[in-house]
Amino acid sequence: MTRNPNKKNLGNNSIELNLSKNNISSGVTEIVEISELGHLGDGTAKLQNGENCFIPYTLAGEIVKIRRTKSRYDLIEIQKTSKNRIKPLCQHFTICGGCKVQQLELPTYQSWKRGIVKKALVNQGLNIHVDPLIDAHGLGRRRVTFHTKRDSKDIFAGLMKYRSHEILNIDNCPILVPALSSGINIVRDLARVIPIQSKPTDIQLTASESGIDCNINNFSADGGKLFTKITELANKYNLARVSIDREVIIERNRPVISIGKASVTLPPASFLQATAEGENILSKLILNYVHGAIHIADLYCGIGTFSIRMAKKTKVTAFDNDNLSILALKNATNYAQELKPIMAIERNLSAEPLFPQELKKFDVVVFDPPRSGAKNQAEKLAASDVKKIIAVSCNPSSFASDASILIKGGFTLKQVTPVDQFKFTPHIELVAYFERL
Repeated sequence: MTRNPNKKNLGNNSIELNLSKNNISSGVTEIVEISELGHLGDGTAKLQNGENCFIPYTLAGEIVKIRRTKSRYDLIEIQKTSKNRIKPLCQHFTICGGCKVQQLELPTYQSWKRGIVKKALVNQGLNIHVDPLIDAHGLGRRRVTFHTKRDSKDIFAGLMKYRSHEILNIDNCPILVPALSSGINIVRDLARVIPIQSKPTDIQLTASESGIDCNINNFSADGGKLFTKITELANKYNLARVSIDREVIIERNRPVISIGKASVTLPPASFLQATAEGENILSKLILNYVHGAIHIADLYCGIGTFSIRMAKKTKVTAFDNDNLSILALKNATNYAQELKPIMAIERNLSAEPLFPQELKKFDVVVFDPPRSGAKNQAEKLAASDVKKIIAVSCNPSSFASDASILIKGGFTLKQVTPVDQFKFTPHIELVAYFERL
């Protein structure tokens, strides 16, 4: 059997080197034992006074030295290392505020992530079986927001440091798709041409099939005055499009993605599933559940990620509050072949949910709300005559709350499948199937 070099126990120095680069606050030192890995990716322990504390970058079973103040706990040293600890893949781990759990071996990591969903359901009194976790990282994340700032001497470009508003300069991020490998260089070059300002500029990059789509946020200058310089950078890096606060400055190519046989032009800074593999897995799960449906309501539809795929077999009415996403869906379906009718409607479902009377024409409802969930819409669904609901969620806690509403309204939660497209973070996607008997 070939030994996996990443599965060996690591010495204390493996994490101390990075920790020494953080600003450890002054306070009282104490030695504690980590009892479990919490749902936010921090190790849980009890202090000598009996209070719970949460220590970043630690694992269950480890004995660690910490420094505590009134507001935070910092890891100083790992005195006993978990057998499940492995070498992190990124040199910036524990400094960068992005990933929280790169130090945990895969089987235990997958069990922890599945457990996040299980615990969220139990907290709502729902003792439901949760399927095994599906890895949906694929080739990596296809969208990222980098931060940049410059002063009279230096340019800073990268991600925010952990527990800090300071920018961590990085050369690359190993969890991104190869198409975004030049992302930091793009951001750094943009920082050279945009004016100095007090707050960092956020630059969102999305890998499309026709090049990188770039949207600049928190930008106070007149983008038109920088047109020539931005055009030069767009040509240099083969950027499909550059926008400022969703207003297009230059479009060399339409940034498109394929959804089934449809080609969708991405609106600037639009929502897109984090990984292409994640989108495919979520879609397959949904298509399995909606098989045989006559008319489907797709709530919080975005650019039509699920609507277009479902319309290959079934009539779909899609709703979303983002007018640019609805327009993109309409334009895509105007030219798509072999699809059943799709009606795309702009509507803020959080403020104006579909009422039971409006839901009567649908035999199946799919909904994929923002992280805050869909409380108002869930209440209307619970009071409706809809027989089947498929929920997609990126927040197990808000999902569990919505699920509780549906179950109290007569639905049975038949299946929950966690999907991991936010690898090394506490974030997790899921697909759930509800049925009214």
